[in-house]
Amino acid sequence: MSIRRTTQAARGAVAMASAVGLALLAAGCGGGGDGDARAPEPGKPAARSATPDGGAVSPAADADKVIGELKGPDGVVVTLHSAVRDAGGFVTVEGTVTNHGTRAFNAIDWRSAETELKSRSSVSGATLVDKAGKKRYLVLRDTDGECLCTTGLSGLLPGQSKPLFAQFPAPPAKVTEVDFQLPTMPPATIRITD
Repeated sequence: MSIRRTTQAARGAVAMASAVGLALLAAGCGGGGDGDARAPEPGKPAARSATPDGGAVSPAADADKVIGELKGPDGVVVTLHSAVRDAGGFVTVEGTVTNHGTRAFNAIDWRSAETELKSRSSVSGATLVDKAGKKRYLVLRDTDGECLCTTGLSGLLPGQSKPLFAQFPAPPAKVTEVDFQLPTMPPATIRITD
């Protein structure tokens, strides 16, 4: 690999890390004045979710609405409820994972292959794929190396369900249809809404 390409790749990584860091900084310094507002427990989406850039809050996904479904091995089913494009340039995908199998499920295979990632049982390996634009979007990370996604998906017993979410960089505005992918499962084509 040439020095020029290495330098360009490094600049791109620094720019992306800076953008994510600034978005998180803006969210933390929003100063909305609501002393009772508390951050959701890591790995659990809030009943109302705020945008990463500190923008307006939007209602959580409607659990009765289904925009896609992924069926995996051992009776694990991921039902997708929404894929919403935020004003800050992010797409938040929300859904539910249900264990219809006969043994406990751990999402260890759904994590990304990164060595710096802290949570071992997460959906950090999820991707959005824009087939027409031939681009793949990875789950965003915070400054501590944690994914902006559901973590702690271990020990899901048969018959149990847990909510899940993942945030991605938004594809261009003209892209409204993408494939949501999780390792070990076939993709589901979903529609992004504003």
